[in-house]
Amino acid sequence: MGLSKGLKSLDYSRELRKFITSQYLYSGVRITAGVIIPAIILNRFGLLQTMIALPLGALCVSLTDSPGPEHHRRNSLIASLIINVLVLLVTGIVHTSPTLTIICIIVFGMFFSLIGVYGNRVSSIGLIALVAFTFNVDGHMQGSNLWQTCLYFSIGGVWYALLSMLLNTLRPYMFIQQLLGESLTEISNYLHLKSLFYKKDPNYNALYNQMISLQVKIHQHQEDLREMLFKTRRIIEESTVRGRSLMMMFLDSVDLMESVMTSQQDYEELHKELDDTGMLNKYYDCIDAMAEELFEIGLAVQSGISLGEPKEMEEKVQDAVNAFVALRKQELNSTNISKFIRLRQILYSIQDVAERIKRLRSFAENDKKAARKWVSELKPDAAVQRTEINPMLLLENLSLKSNHFRHALRVTLAMLTGYIISLLFPIGHGYWILLTIITIMKPAYSLTRQRNIHRLLGTIVGVIIGFVVLYFIKDTTALAIIMIIAMILSYSFIKLNYFIGTAGITVYVLVSFHFLSSNDFSSVIKDRMIDTSIGSAIAFFYALFVFPSWERGQIEQYLVAMLQANKKYFDAVTKLYTGAEPVDFKPARKEAFVALANLSDNFQKILSEPKAQQKNLSYYHQLVASNHILTSYIASLSYYAQRTKNKYASADFEPLIEKVSDQMDLSIQLAEHKDVVLTEAESLESPVMRRVNDLLEQRIREVETGHGEGDMTVRRALSDLKTIAEQFKLINTIVRDEINVLKKLEKAA
Repeated sequence: MGLSKGLKSLDYSRELRKFITSQYLYSGVRITAGVIIPAIILNRFGLLQTMIALPLGALCVSLTDSPGPEHHRRNSLIASLIINVLVLLVTGIVHTSPTLTIICIIVFGMFFSLIGVYGNRVSSIGLIALVAFTFNVDGHMQGSNLWQTCLYFSIGGVWYALLSMLLNTLRPYMFIQQLLGESLTEISNYLHLKSLFYKKDPNYNALYNQMISLQVKIHQHQEDLREMLFKTRRIIEESTVRGRSLMMMFLDSVDLMESVMTSQQDYEELHKELDDTGMLNKYYDCIDAMAEELFEIGLAVQSGISLGEPKEMEEKVQDAVNAFVALRKQELNSTNISKFIRLRQILYSIQDVAERIKRLRSFAENDKKAARKWVSELKPDAAVQRTEINPMLLLENLSLKSNHFRHALRVTLAMLTGYIISLLFPIGHGYWILLTIITIMKPAYSLTRQRNIHRLLGTIVGVIIGFVVLYFIKDTTALAIIMIIAMILSYSFIKLNYFIGTAGITVYVLVSFHFLSSNDFSSVIKDRMIDTSIGSAIAFFYALFVFPSWERGQIEQYLVAMLQANKKYFDAVTKLYTGAEPVDFKPARKEAFVALANLSDNFQKILSEPKAQQKNLSYYHQLVASNHILTSYIASLSYYAQRTKNKYASADFEPLIEKVSDQMDLSIQLAEHKDVVLTEAESLESPVMRRVNDLLEQRIREVETGHGEGDMTVRRALSDLKTIAEQFKLINTIVRDEINVLKKLEKAA
């Protein structure tokens, strides 16, 4: 079941609002403006054909302009401009010699692909350097004067860099608002998926798969926001209400995500026990209303506009409270105390998430009191370190063991093949073959395969649309408007939906060629289809057969990292229960969330690989899902410790914690293929469990005799301790399940 089926029926007006205010459309408009403005001016004076390198220079630099700290963006724009001009200059000098061009392909292909080891920003600079190389590989762009072409290209790059920095000065919070708003809307989708577990007969596997996919996106948003916020000194030291509010909203959104994960239950058991109460439908309504409220907050933050009136979240929560009180008064007896304890704890969790959403609303409304009240909590994140380009990292990856090196080899060999084909056959725009190869090929086979399919389909659709437009529309103003719209859509969707992005690029390329040359456009269409098809075929061949990099070969290391991170998270959280020195568990929580995102992302990519590479897929699927649940259960433990203010902390928890911890160690050893002696799982009998049983017996007597309703001590202690003890049981059960799956996996290997 796809994500759209798990979420609500698509609200097109709401999705349109989200897209219109998103970073994607903003980026598309910014890039289009950077390219079109100089093109229009040049065309007005009849200089566009001779100075076409100027808008191309703006385009190449603009494609490296991704959201991030201001100084990172500035440095990447400058680096991209310098590298692109040097590449253009070298290409212009050697393009008449196939031998020298082949040497350039080898040097540029290897180097600019390999620098991806330094992260996405540097990788994009390398990719665009290769694009600049392909633009002039046949010398068509430089005209009669190479130095003049490089000058025009430089002016275009400088123009775009100045435009981007000016826009950032005018709206310094734009990138942060858009990314934070998008993160909040994704969390709201995650929260809605959680609500579906409370509906009758949920599809557990489908919902877990969708949650895992969403969790990867949310993690990436939060990592990007962490970098933008904590690597920008102005934001950290910001004294304005807006700056403080954005910072606190980000920190609260991370805590909110943990709170959402803490609502994890044994849902199958929950439905068996509580379907007849009608409370689960009430909880569904509550959580769904909270998701709606959070979505509206996210849209308001993303767009920078004022929030409307609160939705029905608070009313739904109060309805659930009233329903619980009425049900308890009517049905509570000595035989169903445990049932009401579970219902109460779920209600507590719902109320906690609702309070966090209300606090986010206050920050979104730029509440000065809220911003001042919480400003003292601002602390730079120690996990965000200064980025350095270490040359040794490049040298360490000069090995076939390195996925980056293997990717560089594939790209280089594919480019050589494409170039040789363009020499051997009279193709009108042979550089499009190289351009297709460069833009399609990614380190992971799954991404290359996906982009290949989208590139082909997008090109076909774009060609059809372009043909219809050019055949029926002759008015130059109308064609110019269509070209601009196609550009905006292409660069808005190129990261969001590669198929739509490619279709848009094809349309505006065909129309722009029509403006540059009024010759028969059918030849351009034919070249586009042929060149794209050849480039796609080459990319597919090299991705599948030449030093392929299968995600399955990495899943074990991600799995071990996940088990270790959950163990570390569990150890940090359980210190809150033993009365030991207080410990900040948030770094361990972040590490667990990162490991979970990496494992989930790796598994999602495996699903796109050939069937022959999907060995033991069902076992890995179970392990990914169980680790997602395990992380949620550990997060629940941290929530209960915070809510009860550690008042139950005692050495009585130590035997219980030790038994669960031993099981976690065993799972890690199995995942690392170490020789271990498997024993039957120990009973979780401990002083804590005995205390829970004593409290339960005491509470049963109170209910049977009608006494104790005025004294909350036993009732509250039983509710809290029983919930905590059951959480330990659930964690232990999940870990034992993981051990069993790991044993089966070892036998199947």
